Amino acid sequence: MVSEQLVDLSRLQFAATAMYHFLFVPLTIGMVWLLVIMESVYVMTGNIIWKDMTRFWGKLFGINFALGVTTGITMEFQFGTNWAYYSHYVGDVFGAPLAIEGLMAFFLESTFIGLFFFGWDRLSKTQHLMVTVLMALGTNLSALWILVANGWMQNPVGAEFSYQTMRMEMVDFWAVIFNPDAQAKFVHTVSAGYVTGAMFVLSISAWYLLKGRDVEFAKRSFRVASAFGLASVLSVIVLGDESGYTVGEAQQTKMAALEAMWETEPAPAGLKLVAGINEAEQRNDWEIEIPYVMGLIGTRSLDKQIPGIHEIKARNRERIVRGIVAVNALETLRKTPDDTVAQQVFEQHKADLGFGLLLRQYTTDVNKATPEMIQKAVDSTIPAVAPMFWSFRAMVGLGFLMLALFALSFWATLKGACMQQRWLLKWALWMLPAPWIACELGWFVAEYGRQPWTIYGVLPTHMSVSHLTVESIYGSLAGFIGFYTVLLVVEMFLMVKFARMGPGSLGTGRYMNEPTHAEHAPALAH
Repeated sequence: MVSEQLVDLSRLQFAATAMYHFLFVPLTIGMVWLLVIMESVYVMTGNIIWKDMTRFWGKLFGINFALGVTTGITMEFQFGTNWAYYSHYVGDVFGAPLAIEGLMAFFLESTFIGLFFFGWDRLSKTQHLMVTVLMALGTNLSALWILVANGWMQNPVGAEFSYQTMRMEMVDFWAVIFNPDAQAKFVHTVSAGYVTGAMFVLSISAWYLLKGRDVEFAKRSFRVASAFGLASVLSVIVLGDESGYTVGEAQQTKMAALEAMWETEPAPAGLKLVAGINEAEQRNDWEIEIPYVMGLIGTRSLDKQIPGIHEIKARNRERIVRGIVAVNALETLRKTPDDTVAQQVFEQHKADLGFGLLLRQYTTDVNKATPEMIQKAVDSTIPAVAPMFWSFRAMVGLGFLMLALFALSFWATLKGACMQQRWLLKWALWMLPAPWIACELGWFVAEYGRQPWTIYGVLPTHMSVSHLTVESIYGSLAGFIGFYTVLLVVEMFLMVKFARMGPGSLGTGRYMNEPTHAEHAPALAH
């Protein structure tokens, strides 16, 4: 048996590197389409200010992209170092979308980002715009394939376990690609990235307007960001409903934990706004809910119930008992692969194999599992409710705050009154961290809510780790956190430096903080 400390440290290391990496990813995904919009206006109008906007915001995009790539490379190596059995068990399925991402999306993205920065004087306006569009497509394709892989971990379709190879094997590639969970996760995640990019541009533009500097540049940036952000945050909210439906279909345990739904309620279930969660007694001491809403989101029907935690535990207990039979049959097949009786028994119970393997955390021989061990395995199938419940509500609350901000900002730009609404500009500035916090909370809900599984219902987390020493994990964890913290400090320093310089950093002579010899450069068109 693998020690619980080793499993927890391996999880902590991956969580730390993943959450550091995702500080950079949503800004890359979001800003690239803002660059497409700005450069498209430049190509259509010929107004030089839009070219300057593309180049300036592109400079900040490039800084973020470089550091995002640096932090992302190590994550894929961790599957081989810290999660060796996971890689062996599901590598044929999980590795396919990651390989496609590397061969197609990443190289497309990296190639065109070079042309974006160094092609201004070598390409025509239309050619450079096409480069920017292809760079944006590469960025989003990269996200697509990674989220296809992650979506399969949440809902493992298109693959079956083979007792001959003792691994999961792909049986339907297109089922993996068009996995409903993966598709919902992709559109929801990239929309959240669009919100992040829009908030970044909106907040910095608001700071320029508060300072009264580079006003025409800042007004246009503020206008584009508010419109793009409003459309994006509406997409996040609408597509969040789709994500809720896919979770309700594929991961009822996560849905029950998100809603602190201990008992199965009559359909359609209500949506709890807040609740006094009592995990010790597995109930809510009090709750405030909106009738019917959760049932409509989770099932899209008026008569389909969402199972509560107690009902799910009862089902999982039955699956664990059947899983013991599957584990025994598998052990027999490992010794005598031609045993037809064992083959039949295994085929009848292989859907519950993962639940039987949960007992391996407590005993090497599942036949010796005591009632107490079985109860521990049952309890482990439900993630802690309070962190899930409140993280989800904090994420949703931030989403609606951003919706209000983008809507008011867009309205102010239509009225030409954003300069007069200083309270709105200050609000936009202070909301800068909001999309990052919401994104991190969203990933926490998605990944923590999948526990105790690395592959939901198939492979328990405790079986997925490599056989490493606790000391080596402590060392690499400290190294990663130290290195990533340095990268984050570098990112913050460079971003703040160039944001403070503003478009004057382009050296065109049209903005504040320009060299004195550039004073006679052409004035901006108003």
